[in-house]
Amino acid sequence: MKIGEAARYSGISAKMIRYYETTGLIGPAERSGSNYRDYSDKDVHELRFVRRARDLGFSVAEIGELLDLWRDRGRRSSEVKRFVRDHTTRLRGKIDQLEAMVVTLQSLAGQCAGDERPDCPIIEELARTGDTPRAR
Repeated sequence: MKIGEAARYSGISAKMIRYYETTGLIGPAERSGSNYRDYSDKDVHELRFVRRARDLGFSVAEIGELLDLWRDRGRRSSEVKRFVRDHTTRLRGKIDQLEAMVVTLQSLAGQCAGDERPDCPIIEELARTGDTPRAR
């Protein structure tokens, strides 16, 4: 199948498929006589694996590692479990950061009158320079 069909069946855009090929995340597709990319069902299955991993927040580099584990039939499930637990720990850290941002923004919004006056604690907080390191 051509790249458009592979994109439709995998849920990954043709542009991203070409990017993944360029970066080496996935192998290059076979080429037809007219030099069109020609994808097999196996290629689409691999692309779906990539899409699912992206949906779960894995980076391109991490997906490369997951693909290596997937292809390695001699792998230990403990390696995969450790990999996913490490990812989960990183996600929890990001969640904590996002929750702290929400609390800060809610507090700032609560301090803002939201009226016609120009005074706004939100802008004042964003403009504050006391807590940032100086450029060298």
